[in-house]
Amino acid sequence: QLQLVESGGGLVQPGGSLRLSCVGSGFALNYYAMSWFRQAPGKEREAVSCISSSGGTTSYADSVKGRFTISRDNAKNTVFLQMNSLRPEDTAVYFCARGMQDYCPVTYLADTGRGTQVTVSS
Repeated sequence: QLQLVESGGGLVQPGGSLRLSCVGSGFALNYYAMSWFRQAPGKEREAVSCISSSGGTTSYADSVKGRFTISRDNAKNTVFLQMNSLRPEDTAVYFCARGMQDYCPVTYLADTGRGTQVTVSS
C-alpha cells in the first residue's frame, strides 16, 4: 500500500525553525519528484517547494525562498523541509506529494500524505 506520512510540525514562535519529514512506504521515492504543499484555512493550496528525483534540482515559492530548504534521502525513502525564520503567515497544514515524473514541478499529485500542522505564533 502506497503511503506518505509527514511529521515534524508543531507550534513555534516567529523567527523559529522546524524540520518536516515525509516518509514513503510501499514504493520507492527515488524515481519521482517530490513536493511540499501547504494549505491555510480559507486559502488555496500553495506549492511550497519541489525536488527532483535525484535531488539535483530544487525550486521554491517566492514566499519561502531563502528561508526553507528541501532535501531528500532516497536511501531512507524520506523527503525533508527545513523551515527557518518562520513567520505567522507560514501557518498552515503542510503535506508532501509524489509527482508522476522525476522532474519538477509536481503538477499532478499522484499520492499525498495527510499533512502536519505548522503554527507560527507568539
